Amino acid sequence: MTTKKAVPEPQKISSRWGPDRRLEFIDFRLRWDGRLNRADLVAFFGISVPQASLDIAKYLELAPDNLVYDRSARVYFATSEFKPVYDTSSPSRLLNELLAHAVGVIGDESSFIGWRAPVGYVPTPGRTLSADTLAILLRAVREGRVVQLVYQSMSAEKPELRLISPHAFAHDGFRWHVRAYCHKHQAFRDFVIARMTEVKLGSLSAVLGAENDVEWHTEATLELEPHPGLSAAQKRAVELDYGMTNGVVSFKCRQALLFYALRHLHLDRAESGTPEQLQVVLKSTF
Repeated sequence: MTTKKAVPEPQKISSRWGPDRRLEFIDFRLRWDGRLNRADLVAFFGISVPQASLDIAKYLELAPDNLVYDRSARVYFATSEFKPVYDTSSPSRLLNELLAHAVGVIGDESSFIGWRAPVGYVPTPGRTLSADTLAILLRAVREGRVVQLVYQSMSAEKPELRLISPHAFAHDGFRWHVRAYCHKHQAFRDFVIARMTEVKLGSLSAVLGAENDVEWHTEATLELEPHPGLSAAQKRAVELDYGMTNGVVSFKCRQALLFYALRHLHLDRAESGTPEQLQVVLKSTF
């Protein structure tokens, strides 16, 4: 008689989300919703009520001053002394997830956000990408292969056959590029993915990898300050906008992407713009 093997039950969501992630969830909900109960953990992670109680007890050990239980409402509320335990409870995380949800990139099951504030965003024309092209580029980057393609550049009147050895992807704020060694120009360049057609995966590349792309690996530090043509009130507004300290803010950028960073800040046309349009100037780059 053959013994029938038991069929394993489908794994619950909790198998993909460990105890640390559940503690992050508690921290996030208290920070941005101001409240939490066991049902929130049960619904999001698919865990049992006793496990949810244990998770909240563990969080209380970590941050006893962050929450208080309201017996009448049967809810834990964030206290006025609340201090986030995890970096994932940052403002940028919340706003990025609100935006990602609004544009349809993520769903409710992928975000810790409970109550969602209405969100509007400035739409941009869609950038059509071929899934097949992207799959080939990803494989080429992973395996170090050459890619043959037909590319329409802004400087050429007709599409041209190119051989490239891609090693990374980059987003300029509007479009996706692939960073690659161009065998025609014998230099590392950016290629807009949407401008590629007839893409074919080739053999292993003889070009040494990304370590030779100096501009990609070199970081430049940009220091910004309010435009000197602004009034004192306008300068203060810009300082608050950019989170400046003593009238200056700095950030790092790969040299390979420096052109795009300057364009976003309108610094590529600094001589033609008004102070109100430009708002900031480049104090230094190093």
